[in-house]
Amino acid sequence: MQKGISEIVKELVKTKVEALGVELYDVVYEKEGNDYFLRVLIDNEEENIDLDTCVSVSEVVSSILDEKDPISNEYFLEVTSPGAERPLKTKEQFKKAINKYILVDVLEPVEGYDQLVGTIKSVDDDGFDLEIKIKTRVKVVRIAFSNVSEAMTTVKF
Repeated sequence: MQKGISEIVKELVKTKVEALGVELYDVVYEKEGNDYFLRVLIDNEEENIDLDTCVSVSEVVSSILDEKDPISNEYFLEVTSPGAERPLKTKEQFKKAINKYILVDVLEPVEGYDQLVGTIKSVDDDGFDLEIKIKTRVKVVRIAFSNVSEAMTTVKF
């Protein structure tokens, strides 16, 4: 199986980005309209990614990409924080989101729902336990990673 551009870029920049004291949260390469965007999402424990950090990471990533040239077409490079509503794609990201409120789309309905919101209570190798509220009842449901279509942290109002 051939690696996608996102995976190639992750491998190329991960060590150098993390040497700057931030976590490489994700790399997304996508087309919007006629333009391509390479989005490098960075994070840290304090969750305070500032503009200077983004600029430093952008310079390092840009230098590596100029040297290795893994993308043949023109694209825009964006370095940013994943934000308050951040995608959850890896087990490690789910583990860091324990006790956080998330929105999850599932492939097969859970408790009759294709989309659930709740708080992650625990995570293991196969999935996670999500505390949800159905009307007035609080319940913990098990969601397998193989059943997750999309998941993201979300703001609870």
